[in-house]
Amino acid sequence: MNTLLVATLFVVVSTGVIWKGSEALEASAERLSKHYGLPVAVHGAVVVAVGSSFPELSSVVISTTLHGEFSLGVGAIVGSAIFNLLVIPALSTLFSDGLDSTRDLVHKDAQFYIISILVLFVTFALGATYVPGGTNQAAVLTPALAVFPLLTYAVYVFLHYQDVQEHTDLEVVDIAPAREWGRLLLSLAVIAVGVEGIVRGVLDFGAFFDTPTFLWGVTVIAVATSLPDTFVSVRAARRNESVTSLTNVLGSNTFNLLVAIPIGVLIAGATTVNFLVAVPLMAFLGVATFVFMVFARTGLEISNPEAYAFLVLYGAFLVWMGLETAGVVQLVRGL
Repeated sequence: MNTLLVATLFVVVSTGVIWKGSEALEASAERLSKHYGLPVAVHGAVVVAVGSSFPELSSVVISTTLHGEFSLGVGAIVGSAIFNLLVIPALSTLFSDGLDSTRDLVHKDAQFYIISILVLFVTFALGATYVPGGTNQAAVLTPALAVFPLLTYAVYVFLHYQDVQEHTDLEVVDIAPAREWGRLLLSLAVIAVGVEGIVRGVLDFGAFFDTPTFLWGVTVIAVATSLPDTFVSVRAARRNESVTSLTNVLGSNTFNLLVAIPIGVLIAGATTVNFLVAVPLMAFLGVATFVFMVFARTGLEISNPEAYAFLVLYGAFLVWMGLETAGVVQLVRGL
């Protein structure tokens, strides 16, 4: 019982550390974006999204390098993507006057995000079928395969770079860039420390309850590391910056799938993903993505009833994971 208490304290305190680090990160990222004259969409989809995705990236790197638990990091990434799509837009809507969408967001950012899911799934499938040692149960991911999603993200960044080139009338704010970059790097270090604490706590949870660490990653770590995205998006929505709020969600998920997981593979050299676990979870992520797109496109806004529907769907996901952990259902094979 003492182990459980200590693990819980680790997770709670570490979540607070990530919270404070994310606040500093948001402030520095916003000042740097204004200094360099970046459009709002680019600020949300690239700068803020990459910065607020650092906890998820850290979870993969730390789980792989310090604890040899690559699957824990992958679970955190997938769980975070589901949380971002369902919970963050819901909270942003309910804590503001409403969340407006745009055709560009639905037809460009959201559709590219769907491409990122397909690219990652294809990468897993290639690892299961064409890499020596891969089977229909285990996908072997190699550095060569990791290049595929990384190149896809490079295309995403290039498309947003084109948006920057098309905007020449943006107001530029004069700041001390070196100081702001220093603050940003310091905030990233603080977040990394918080993620390490959460990973240690979750590993203790898995040992105490004798359950797969993957399931703790897809729930506890996913929620804790998604806090920066949540704070950024809710605050943006309350400032009537709906585009920044939504593009941050999509940009963050795109970064997590196309960059965070491949970086973990590059660090590990080669690693194995349980394909039987990945398929049903990515299928649920695909369903959540299509629900998000439909709600965002209908009337080009997310209404309060739609926000509650998001929360119900996420609640169903948590119940499903709980039943899997208890062994009541076994839709996720191989755990």
